[in-house]
Amino acid sequence: MSTFGKLFRVTTYGESHCKGVGAIIDGVPPGMELTEADIQPQLTRRRPGQNKLTTPRDEKDKVTILSGTEFGITLGTPIGIQVPNLDQRPHDYSETDVYPRPSHADYTYLQKYGLKASSGGGRASARETIGRVAAGAIAEKYLRLAYGVEIVAFASSVGKVAMPFISELENADTPEPELIEFMNTIKRTDVDADISRCPHPPTAEAMKALIAQKAHERDSVGGTVTCVIRNCPVGLGEPCFDKLEAILAHAMLSIPATKGFEFGSGFNGTRMSGHEHNDPFVLKENGKMGTLTNNSGGIQGGISNGENIYFRVAFKPAATISQDQTTASYDGVTGVLTARGRHDPCVVSRAVPIVESMAAIVIMDAVLQQESRRAALSRLPKVDINPALLGQPPKKE
Repeated sequence: MSTFGKLFRVTTYGESHCKGVGAIIDGVPPGMELTEADIQPQLTRRRPGQNKLTTPRDEKDKVTILSGTEFGITLGTPIGIQVPNLDQRPHDYSETDVYPRPSHADYTYLQKYGLKASSGGGRASARETIGRVAAGAIAEKYLRLAYGVEIVAFASSVGKVAMPFISELENADTPEPELIEFMNTIKRTDVDADISRCPHPPTAEAMKALIAQKAHERDSVGGTVTCVIRNCPVGLGEPCFDKLEAILAHAMLSIPATKGFEFGSGFNGTRMSGHEHNDPFVLKENGKMGTLTNNSGGIQGGISNGENIYFRVAFKPAATISQDQTTASYDGVTGVLTARGRHDPCVVSRAVPIVESMAAIVIMDAVLQQESRRAALSRLPKVDINPALLGQPPKKE
């Protein structure tokens, strides 16, 4: 499906080489100031042609709001946004009429629909994520204004080059305090200080060198994006099938080129004992309950607990490369595919705002679901529920 969410619903449309791409965003609360200037910064961070580490396809990705606002204020009705495709070269994909690109969606789309887009990746192209990023920017503004939510993602590894915090975490028995402090303080300005979007300068330089090497070899390389959500309200997420981490995983693995997702201690937690992994509760300086450690990654029982939510997303090397590749044609005859076109040698830096946007969409949808539950509860007579007296009938006022 092309729609994500329950109360905050995002439907994206468009292919990589059609006239334009965009989204319909339903469920945006009325009365919020919103113009293209609120959406454009994230689209600009996502767009191709930003720097030498990305594809040279030069799309400005200028967004237009088509509906859902008046005088710069949201009406509560569906918001339509559109971004034109301008720098197109459909002739670069003539070879894909004969050969399905290895590890791309050409073959599977053809098998599913009986036909496929003749140029680019169609709906499998990263151009589709423009609608997601626009919707995420809208969600993020509401979350920031209403709850003070902060969402920051960054490139944490490229190939075998990884930030020390990440590489140490993979081999440590417990998370490093340095990583926890880093998650508390990292800002987007720190992330965007380098074109690699890695906020650790020595690692950033090594990443850029590796990406440049792969580009020279007409090859590609993968990596990971780490994301932290701060000031997330407590109580988000639904029991069982719609646990908050499950919806985050769904959202992240729907992004093109993703191959893995872990949150909190992740796979590293499997090497820990229960007494090491458990997060003891403490009364914090602000008078609220919290946890002393955060191996849970801010989510317990599928529901947010008020601590930082942090997770990591793995991205594979871009499937389309400029090397000759021996493969088979659609009729099964072995041959050589010579791919053309303009493609990212590494998608990680451009994936950063996409990860942030999908995180914002998930949290926004969860917030609206929780607020609707609270609103329904507020209509009932108030009862006094003392945790110490659980199992006894509540007292009515």
